[in-house]
Amino acid sequence: MKNKNILKIIDQTNIRPDAKSADIIKTCQESLTFDFRGVCVNPQWVKLVRKQLKGSGIKVICLVDPPIGDSTRSLRIKICKKAKKDGADETDVVIPIPLVKHGKWQDVLADLRPICRILPTKVIIGSGYLTDDEIIKASQTVKRAGAICVKTATDKDPLEHRELKEKASHIKLMKKSAPGLLIKASGKINTLNDLKEMVLSGADIVGTSSGVEIATELLRN
Repeated sequence: MKNKNILKIIDQTNIRPDAKSADIIKTCQESLTFDFRGVCVNPQWVKLVRKQLKGSGIKVICLVDPPIGDSTRSLRIKICKKAKKDGADETDVVIPIPLVKHGKWQDVLADLRPICRILPTKVIIGSGYLTDDEIIKASQTVKRAGAICVKTATDKDPLEHRELKEKASHIKLMKKSAPGLLIKASGKINTLNDLKEMVLSGADIVGTSSGVEIATELLRN
């Protein structure tokens, strides 16, 4: 990928629990400055982000049910429907990781299918919690559910920055297991080199709270 296109794959993220409206507005302004792909926030900020990004073409993305997707199915659906009403373009929804760890794949599929009908959905599988076999099965299930994308992690992924190479191997597994789906890498991606490593591994989208730092590094080169 050419450097000039790299910023177009960034979902700039602000999911800090202590974020105030001024922080969210700043994140939106940064995304407008650098023309990132999208802005990902917690559900309570979707309306504000929609207002800030109106007419820009930058996607409004709502994070749903971190860190392990263990809310009830009815609540998860309710959150996604509210996000759509508030103006979200996409949802980033955490797969029910406890169900995955217990091998309850039909229950996982039943959970995700109605969610994926509400908005274009990127499903976070929490790859750092999973074995390679679970990553394969989770990716296949996400595709069957009708999602547009399978995503590695939230900010709570057990893989630390030093383990990006392991995350890269997860991306390769996800891409092979769910052909045709977009792949989103996220969690501890802080530099331009981190981003490029994820892209070389097969990521189509990168979620990060370090978009400004990455863009600044790119513009210096």
